[in-house]
Amino acid sequence: MSLTFHWFLPTNGDSRHVVGGGHGTPATASGRDRPPTVAYLSQIARAAEDLGFVGALTPTGAWCEDAWLTTAMVSQNTERLKFLVAFRPGFVSPTLAAQMASTFQRQTGGRLLLNVVTGGESHEQRAYGDFLDKDDRYRRTGEFLQIVRGLWEGKSVDLDGEHLRVEDATLARLPDPVPEVYFGGSSPAAGEVAARYVDTYLTWGEPPAAVAEKIAWIRSLAAKQGRTLRFGIRLHVITRDTSEQAWAEANRLLDGFDPETVKSVQAGLARSESEGQQRMLALHGGGNLPHSRLRSSGGTPTGLEIHPNLWAGIGLVRGGAGTALVGSHDEVAERIKEYADLGIEEFVLSGYPHLEEAYWFGEGVLPKLQTQGLWQHPFGRQTTPSTQVPFAGAGSPR
Repeated sequence: MSLTFHWFLPTNGDSRHVVGGGHGTPATASGRDRPPTVAYLSQIARAAEDLGFVGALTPTGAWCEDAWLTTAMVSQNTERLKFLVAFRPGFVSPTLAAQMASTFQRQTGGRLLLNVVTGGESHEQRAYGDFLDKDDRYRRTGEFLQIVRGLWEGKSVDLDGEHLRVEDATLARLPDPVPEVYFGGSSPAAGEVAARYVDTYLTWGEPPAAVAEKIAWIRSLAAKQGRTLRFGIRLHVITRDTSEQAWAEANRLLDGFDPETVKSVQAGLARSESEGQQRMLALHGGGNLPHSRLRSSGGTPTGLEIHPNLWAGIGLVRGGAGTALVGSHDEVAERIKEYADLGIEEFVLSGYPHLEEAYWFGEGVLPKLQTQGLWQHPFGRQTTPSTQVPFAGAGSPR
């Protein structure tokens, strides 16, 4: 077995501090430290490719750059890295989306993966002209994927659905290969869509027991449809040579959180319609513990360590994925093995700043997983540190 690892392209900006945003909350000003230029994002993408990440996730929403356009440009500066493009079905017709995916595959040599995001916040959806409620959005997502998959199979598709209607829809050129579809969601409506249409179900980084429950739930639903799915998890990482160094970095990030910003972000996220977002909030309780209880002292557990080496601090200022694996390279590798034992095969990771943290993980954790037979470089390259200067190539970030 070889686990699959993806990295993240911070199209909302990058920094040595946590850049907030997502689920209706704006990106924080620290994202201006390293603007999401094609040059900088290409540095991250090339580093990820060299280190052995298979793909790179890009977010979607008003808080970041458009994922389709950005990845199309960055793809021209990489060779094999795939792009896990997040997009919302309600914003583009299914026939056009199927065509866009087909074009992307031809122009990049088959390096597109699709992360379907239904959209959990009605107020943000309405800004884009989408006035359906949450359950209707999920039903529309199901119709959308039914049409897209039919087109990718070379069918002529007619559908007069509850939310979408197409007549005699066809593609002149089919994608090769057909893009794999990733999808996440914690509500019953999301589970039904996943069971019917997706290839890989993604969950945010909850403790292993909660992740095991999700996997069992989705597996059961998929089995009723005669299908099997892969499972992935979305996490941040802070990995260092020692546990003390890693927790010192977590404390540094925590010290950079402005209390008023935390209060404002948490108030916004508390209104979220996303069940997954509410599960994230429950892990840290809105950060209401005294600051002294939130910090780590000498690598000892903190009020935000919700499972060994699983830290909920990121979620204080960021919507969506709000937990990080924190620890020594050996500890982080052990936590990854713990999730893999549950059935997680793909890991979508990120860290601040994304360029440097990719090297910490790629040179610190991946070789340990390789030694255990859990990972091998997808492009056949060495996992020992490169003799090249890691950050050279597209201009040094600020």
